[in-house]
Amino acid sequence: MALPSPLDADAPTWPEIRQGVRDLCARLPGSYWRDKDRERAYPKEFVDALTEAGYLACLIPEAYGGSGLPLSAAAAILEEVHKSGGNGAACHAQMYTMGTLLRHGSEDQRRAYLPGIARGELRLQAFGVSEPDAGSDTLSIKTTAVRDGDDYVIQGQKIWTSRAEHSDLMLLLARTTPKDRVEKRSRGLSVFLIDLRQHIGRGVEIQPIRTMINHATTQVFLDDLRVPVSALVGEPDRGFAYILDGMNAERVLIAAECIGDGRWFVDQARRYASDRTVFDSPIGAKQGVQFPIARAYAQVEAADLMVQQAAQRFERGQPCGKTANMAKLLASEAAWQAGDTCLQTFGGYGFAEDYDVERKFRETRLYQVAPVSTNLILAYLGEHVLGMPRST
Repeated sequence: MALPSPLDADAPTWPEIRQGVRDLCARLPGSYWRDKDRERAYPKEFVDALTEAGYLACLIPEAYGGSGLPLSAAAAILEEVHKSGGNGAACHAQMYTMGTLLRHGSEDQRRAYLPGIARGELRLQAFGVSEPDAGSDTLSIKTTAVRDGDDYVIQGQKIWTSRAEHSDLMLLLARTTPKDRVEKRSRGLSVFLIDLRQHIGRGVEIQPIRTMINHATTQVFLDDLRVPVSALVGEPDRGFAYILDGMNAERVLIAAECIGDGRWFVDQARRYASDRTVFDSPIGAKQGVQFPIARAYAQVEAADLMVQQAAQRFERGQPCGKTANMAKLLASEAAWQAGDTCLQTFGGYGFAEDYDVERKFRETRLYQVAPVSTNLILAYLGEHVLGMPRST
């Protein structure tokens, strides 16, 4: 089994971008996020500010109006958002879903949509993959797209399609060839780029799902949705490979958000523990308080090394499924442990909304489940990396 490649010591760390994001986030303090969370409202002001600053177009090539930056720059942006106490879930999908269009879409599609996305005139925030009966078994989705002349007719349902209400475009995965007629199990699925502006109420119905966090998630019903053949991204029946390609980028970016969460929790915990005095001494002087914070810090910093390695392998065009999955696993667990430690350090005050700990605690818990659950990552590592029997 090959050893992981070392980190590139000369890789950029994006200090100017990081400072710019910190300055932007300083204009949207905890009270802003608390209000949005309480109302379950979309943080439009935050998304608009990121768009105007060009951060959401960082991965779009300059030829289409973006900055043409590598994945590590996008990771730095999202990490700083979370490290500042915010949440990038309202817009992070635009970074990784755009890659499917960029790498596999036609030149006509790229020119039709990418410049508008870069300018902030279009939002590509919705990613319709999960279904009620398929869950993480993507190859068992039931949504179908049947060719009918110059169109495809799509029938089905998607769930956990976050930000669909706030997106102009949606990438959709549907079955174009029945499972029993494909040569390889991974074939038969295709990706479509759906213009929601044209189809809401005309083949597309979106219903919001209220959850424990402000994630703007929905279920999407597709009833005789007719789209032109030009909506197909790439070749028919190869959509699963396209989606997997984008998922590695997604896992790196989500892992970066977790690193930001972890660092926020550690900073909040160390500050509170150093200032809070009980029985005539700071609680941070007690090993029972100090040591868990120190351990959480070490776990976050160690996880960050894997995130950096995964981003670098992605940027070099090297296989990164293993490192991307490990980055997401380690970063999400480190963030959750840091959150639990922070909440324990704050005691009762950690449950008060005004300290933001309980909000961030709820938000970071999501990443143990999605995108891709911890157990599925472990199953992947066990079978495909360590060569063990397929888990059941």
